Amino acid sequence: MLGSLIICAPVFVELLAHPLMSPDGVEQFLRETGIVVDFDLEEIVWRQVATSFAAYAERRRRSGGDPAKRLLVDFIVGAHALLRADRLMTLDARRYSQDFPNLRIV
Repeated sequence: MLGSLIICAPVFVELLAHPLMSPDGVEQFLRETGIVVDFDLEEIVWRQVATSFAAYAERRRRSGGDPAKRLLVDFIVGAHALLRADRLMTLDARRYSQDFPNLRIV
């Protein structure tokens, strides 16, 4: 996968859930763009998800804010990018930079 644009399995699931997409349409899009789906999330990724999500939840509690509002999938995406890729392409850089300060964001 070196040099490839990759997405983790939860992003693949979100693509399939989009109301304007079909399974065939998603597969065609991935094929035409050369995007690779990483379906194998190893233990190290899950441990990073747990650490980052727990730190986020603790920050929310300490600040007196409501219970955690971010979705767990955000942390899966961030941990996957941190540990299995060299950067994350997102429209919400602020969201990821706070919880994954060592992650390069595009």
